[in-house]
Amino acid sequence: MEGLKSAVPTELRRAVGEGTAADLPATTSRLFAFFDSLPLFHQVMQELTDPELALCRKDKAKAVELKGHGNACFSRREFREALGHYSQALRHVPITSDDMDVKLVSAIYVNRASTMHKLGLFKESLRDCDRAISISPNYSKAWYRKGMVKTALKNYSSAVHDLEVALSLEVTSSGKNNIEQELKLILHKHECINEAGTSNCDSKDEDLPLAGQPHKVVIESISTPNKGRGMASTDDIPPASLIHVEDPLAAIILKSSREIHCHFCFSETPADVVFCPSCTIPIYCSKRCQEQSVGDISCDEDTHLGYSTSIANLSITSTSCKSPRSKQFAEHKHECGGAHWAAVLPTDVVLAGRIMARSIEKMMLSGKRFAISGPNLDLVHHYDQHSPANKLESQIYAIVLLLCLQNHYRSDLLWTEDSLSQLVLLIFQIKVNSIAIVRVRSVDGSPELTVNRGVSGAEGANMCSVEQVGEMQLSERQKSLQENYYFSCQCSSCSELNLSDLVMSSFCCPQSNCLGAISESTYYRSKENFVNVSLGGSYVCKLSLPDVSKVDKDMENVAKSLLGNIGVSLNIDHGCCTSCRSHIDVSSALATSHREESTINRLKKLTLLDKTIITKALQSLKLLKKLRHPYSKALAQAEDTIAEAFAKVGDQERARKHCEASIQILKKLYHPKHIIIAHELIKLVSILLSLGDGASAAATFAQAEAIFSLYYGSHVEKTLTYMGTLKKAISDA
Repeated sequence: MEGLKSAVPTELRRAVGEGTAADLPATTSRLFAFFDSLPLFHQVMQELTDPELALCRKDKAKAVELKGHGNACFSRREFREALGHYSQALRHVPITSDDMDVKLVSAIYVNRASTMHKLGLFKESLRDCDRAISISPNYSKAWYRKGMVKTALKNYSSAVHDLEVALSLEVTSSGKNNIEQELKLILHKHECINEAGTSNCDSKDEDLPLAGQPHKVVIESISTPNKGRGMASTDDIPPASLIHVEDPLAAIILKSSREIHCHFCFSETPADVVFCPSCTIPIYCSKRCQEQSVGDISCDEDTHLGYSTSIANLSITSTSCKSPRSKQFAEHKHECGGAHWAAVLPTDVVLAGRIMARSIEKMMLSGKRFAISGPNLDLVHHYDQHSPANKLESQIYAIVLLLCLQNHYRSDLLWTEDSLSQLVLLIFQIKVNSIAIVRVRSVDGSPELTVNRGVSGAEGANMCSVEQVGEMQLSERQKSLQENYYFSCQCSSCSELNLSDLVMSSFCCPQSNCLGAISESTYYRSKENFVNVSLGGSYVCKLSLPDVSKVDKDMENVAKSLLGNIGVSLNIDHGCCTSCRSHIDVSSALATSHREESTINRLKKLTLLDKTIITKALQSLKLLKKLRHPYSKALAQAEDTIAEAFAKVGDQERARKHCEASIQILKKLYHPKHIIIAHELIKLVSILLSLGDGASAAATFAQAEAIFSLYYGSHVEKTLTYMGTLKKAISDA
């Protein structure tokens, strides 16, 4: 897009940059007229929308090549690598009814099933067997593999049935002999051993229940000068209560998570990942998510199946799939077909396309030709406040997106000058109002959603749910909110001086008996009951000073000068202690701190650790403790890194010591019931279990579980699947 931006004439660029929302019909029309006469623009559009030039189209030759790589890895018993190659082969192989090579597709499914069987992924292997059978019901290898996996699950009666089907379909004598030998072995086991229970792999998918029933509270719509429109409760809300359920207008996965999370329900994908039938962009955790995202699939999977098996009895959707069964708007359908514009355009723009497509689909139901118009979202856009560069970029993207949509809908889509204007505003509404769901990784890598704690009706309007205390410094939070949302937060954490912001990135006072904090670059100018905060000479915000009688001992000791001189004008520059006003050389302290942190962080990059490397890291930690404030995040991260290193080399006692030290610091930076604390406690639980200290592990687990319950209520174990396993390990300890 940079070529298109630079091609815009200076005068037109100035008109777009200086224009307001009211000028959009004129500026977008001029910009479109210019691009319509520009060969470069038509070249870009052809590259984005022409399936013949598309980077995301299906490619049978590439699928065959990847299948070959998978076979080679399987022969070398490199099963993890083979699994990756087979999955990529399924990503590229055409699977629509017109283009599908049934023999190739079913073979890749069975090969991947065999690989997962070797890796012990039995449920996933069974689903791939059923996918192969749904495409090619007479494929003996699929029935054979399904029977062998069920044998591994000790589901002998069902395994015998599948192997008998495989035997009746097998045409080679060697194949028949092999199946007969397996049948004899299984029948012998079946006679000698009682059935150990049947696998639930072929069970019907069950929708996960909603996480609790909505708590009966009175919610009213409110509007404030600083936050605009929102909801507030007139009553107190108990922790972990579900108070409101609402489907998103549209949703899209961030580019950083595209290869590991389902593009429809956003859960982590299993080993038997499912792909779009018409392009190589999205991945899905299940066939159900695929169908709801793409819409009608032209692949014929309702072929008649003999041997008392119907398509309804095949397990082709993961039971962990979190998407509902209800019919929904096919959000990926207009992006599909091999064209790669949805893969290269910014996420905000693609999300705007999904909202527009939903609106277009609704209007098309009337059966009449219509001029496209954006949905009336009644949301702020702050167009006039954006920079000239942002205005130009968004107008270009709006033109590109409109033509991409027109390429899909063809003659059904008409548009006017207002259509482009509304699309530009929609893109800005998304920039300002969309919410990125943050996933916090636990010790085992499980991603979970971060939500807020329970609040009272009185404080509900005083919480910042976008940029949290402990995650960012005050200046960074305010800057992020202003730049991304044109919004100045007035929650209690952002309007009042607090401990976390003072100590998070600070140095310690050179006086050994002083707990005061020394900032790297923040200036404090106190006057009366307020303090003006500046960063590098630039004003950030004005904070009120907390009531001295209500602050805890830590806050009182850290900010003694500020709190003890309320009503008196006082200047505290960077490098100056907030308690006793002693000074340090910040530049020298910063250089030393970065050097020692770098030494400690090397532990993360090394796969093999020895005592020498850890000893050097411990020396750096000792120096860091002399420089950084005892409640600083740098110190917490250093303790955590060293704890992980000791855990890797098997020194669990020292790992425990440093893990506990990290948690104690985080409790100063975050709310004591913050989910971050719970995840760190789970790390400590694993260390305690390794030490054989079951009692301490149980007590620590109970603390973490209590915090998680504030976020997930009674559904902790359904949301955090590892919690059940960990609880069992503790009970067995």
